[in-house]
Amino acid sequence: MEFECKALNAMDLKALFESELDRHETALNQTRQQLATPFTQWVELAISCLKQDGKIIFFGNGGSASDAQHLATELTVRYVKNRQALAALALTTDTSSLTAIGNDFGFEYLFSRQIEALCRPNDLVIGISTSGTSPNVIKALKAAQKIGAKTVGMGGRSGGDLPALCDISLIVPHEETARIQEMHITLGHAFCQALENEFGN
Repeated sequence: MEFECKALNAMDLKALFESELDRHETALNQTRQQLATPFTQWVELAISCLKQDGKIIFFGNGGSASDAQHLATELTVRYVKNRQALAALALTTDTSSLTAIGNDFGFEYLFSRQIEALCRPNDLVIGISTSGTSPNVIKALKAAQKIGAKTVGMGGRSGGDLPALCDISLIVPHEETARIQEMHITLGHAFCQALENEFGN
């Protein structure tokens, strides 16, 4: 126990704590300054989609897969208050589909194959990739464009390939993956609140 305490002191957890929050604050300020307009456009596009009986489709890898599932659930169940269910789904939850596509076609087709099956022109497709270069996300966005659906990209750094493939891009201008992901879920929660305000009556 004495060794463990000395090890913790050596790490200077207070400094680590402050550093993490400082970098979060930097990413938050960058997001505040640059993403207000695309956020507004994103919400307006989603409202239009839902009012035309479209659905919102989320997908991403790793932490972004968790964000996709999290946000889809906030819409289908509720964010803060009880209201009508909003049509949303994440392409990361069907293990039979994911393993079959990965095995039969390859990981690159993980989302595009599902987009081909499930996506319709009135839908809104949201690809999440902190790098903006994930091959399966890029391929799915291209498939959605071919169908005629609207596309949104949530990324970071320079945006990678997302801006060229998306009607709206929410690119967090930060280099650190963890901070980008923190901004994605913050933007996602604001998105859910805006839709709940619109459809909550």
